Amino acid sequence: MSSFQIAEPPVLERAAVSASLDRLQENIGSVVLGKPDVIRLAVVALLAEGHILIEDVPGVGKTLLARAIAASIDCSFHRLQFTPDLLPSDILGASVYQPSTGDFLFKPGPIFANVILADEINRTTPRTQSALLEAMSERQVSVEGQTHPLPAPFLVLATQNPFEFEGTYVLPESQLDRFLIRLKMGYPVRSEERRILNTHRAGEPVDSLRPVLSAAQVVELQRLVRTVRVDDSIADYLLDLVQATRDSPDLHVGVSTRGGLALYRAAQSLALVSGRDYVVPDDIKTLAAPVLAHRVLGKSFLQAGQFAAAEAIIRDLVDRLRVPS
Repeated sequence: MSSFQIAEPPVLERAAVSASLDRLQENIGSVVLGKPDVIRLAVVALLAEGHILIEDVPGVGKTLLARAIAASIDCSFHRLQFTPDLLPSDILGASVYQPSTGDFLFKPGPIFANVILADEINRTTPRTQSALLEAMSERQVSVEGQTHPLPAPFLVLATQNPFEFEGTYVLPESQLDRFLIRLKMGYPVRSEERRILNTHRAGEPVDSLRPVLSAAQVVELQRLVRTVRVDDSIADYLLDLVQATRDSPDLHVGVSTRGGLALYRAAQSLALVSGRDYVVPDDIKTLAAPVLAHRVLGKSFLQAGQFAAAEAIIRDLVDRLRVPS
């Protein structure tokens, strides 16, 4: 029996789960230095069966984070470099004719991995970007009328540079809405950057990283997230925030129902990662900006600063809301 299945007493089960999630974060943190909050939110997205959009400059550890997650949960990893000439079939795969049998055989593309790094996703055409939509939302791909399920767990970690616009294609709202959480890595503090220099002196530390969870255990944890209790007062608090984005004079478009569901599931996941089987208001507060900011459209947003402006508006709305007791 897996250590993650329901056991008696329940308190021991929660302790076992909490210890496992602590080990997972520590394992990732052993190579992704000085970014505990980023790692925590990445684990939240993984357990909530969501995807991550990282908007930051090159060279701050985005690829390292994706590789560390895959290595820590003993899962397959593929990196996709998005370019203007990338085709949907380059991602999904294609049917290849077999002369010996006269049949077409499906050859899976790189999307058939547990952890996908979609590097510079805004550098490819909208047609290729949309090829990810079904995969991200349905955990399956359709090629020539045939549906092929993707492996579980399945996590897409996409990156884009917020300061480079030449030769890029802005992600449409429908694509942004598929990402559970938007993150910013940021530069490390000087002391952590010195540690990075020292740890990379002899090679890449992620190459020697050992898994602390299996893929099957991650799937069990994802199921356990859905059992985390959300009191009616917390649900109303969440809905008040969603409605506040729709009523805000600073926003053209507020949070959709899908966005509300995303915040709900992410809050359940954060509660589990925090060692609780119930959601508290602070879970909603912590996740409001990273989960909702990329789902709204402001009246005066410029492309270069749209997410930062949206985050400020979301945080202001959270500060104004009455917190349930």
